[in-house]
Amino acid sequence: MKICTLASGSSGNSLYLESEQSKILIDAGASFRRISTRLASLDVDILEIDAVILSHEHTDHSKAVEKMEVPVYASWRIADLWKDRVKTLVEFDSSTPFRLKDLLVTPFSVAHDACDPVGFTVEDGASKVGVVTDIGKITRLVVESLRGCSALVVESNHDREMLLDGPYPWHLKQRISGGDGHLSNEQSASLIEEVLHDGLRHVVLAHLSSMNNTPELAMASAREILLSNGGGRVSVSVAPRNGVSEVIAL
Repeated sequence: MKICTLASGSSGNSLYLESEQSKILIDAGASFRRISTRLASLDVDILEIDAVILSHEHTDHSKAVEKMEVPVYASWRIADLWKDRVKTLVEFDSSTPFRLKDLLVTPFSVAHDACDPVGFTVEDGASKVGVVTDIGKITRLVVESLRGCSALVVESNHDREMLLDGPYPWHLKQRISGGDGHLSNEQSASLIEEVLHDGLRHVVLAHLSSMNNTPELAMASAREILLSNGGGRVSVSVAPRNGVSEVIAL
């Protein structure tokens, strides 16, 4: 498999994943034009995409879906939001794996202030990719779901001190740092530590706040936990907010 992010952060999120037979997007939260342009930079036409799979309904994950000509997969609990608004809508259950050509997609529930938010693992028989980009706390289900991943795309939204000392109103600080909000750098590092194993090769830190975090702080937290647990072989990168990340080949 190959993966890369097309957008990451509160202004939009989208991940491109390609296998031998499939090309999919997990979330389409940037504009249709930006997603099309960024796919084109990878020599991929947006009409080649087999499906867009939504993690939840928030606009920064679903902005472009109404313009998509390809099937849009959404949890049945939020599917009504897009009925008659997308060309092809496919419902899935947030606790039931489903197949897309050569891919096994396994959704799992996460804690976030949305209707039925999920993370995903995607497997092609050789590699496993885990994706959790909006999550307020680490649960046993999340940890167990992400075990055995070759690559992990995980939220590292904020530095706690920057958030608390920053300009956001208190109610927003509480929302972000709460159990249905977003992971801090320390929480993200803790999750990485929980699922670290010999086969983990890549960690992509995603959904960084432009106001309450820096790539350097997020990377430092992840690298420290990896090095202290024998994970020095694992490459760590930060998904850019506006642009295509490096392509990771598994």
